[in-house]
Amino acid sequence: MIARHVFYEGRVQGVGFRYTVRHLAKGYDVIGWVRNLPDGRVELLAGGQPEEVAGFLAAIMESELAGVIKNQQVHSVDVSALVGLGGFSILP
Repeated sequence: MIARHVFYEGRVQGVGFRYTVRHLAKGYDVIGWVRNLPDGRVELLAGGQPEEVAGFLAAIMESELAGVIKNQQVHSVDVSALVGLGGFSILP
């Protein structure tokens, strides 16, 4: 199991980004969350088997969201960041 912490920059708020990401997550065996940040970025935490997480993150970049993403920063994090999570949700 792996975990990735991702920050998306661009026109990523107010365009249904989080809802699209949550919908895409349903196609993969991943857990985590997505939320808007006050500085205009979107933050995502995703975990699962390496091929599932990689496929999920690739699906985001291949979706209609690609047109609003100007930069994506992906960081590996310890799987302990996933403790207590089940499913994939949108955080406030």
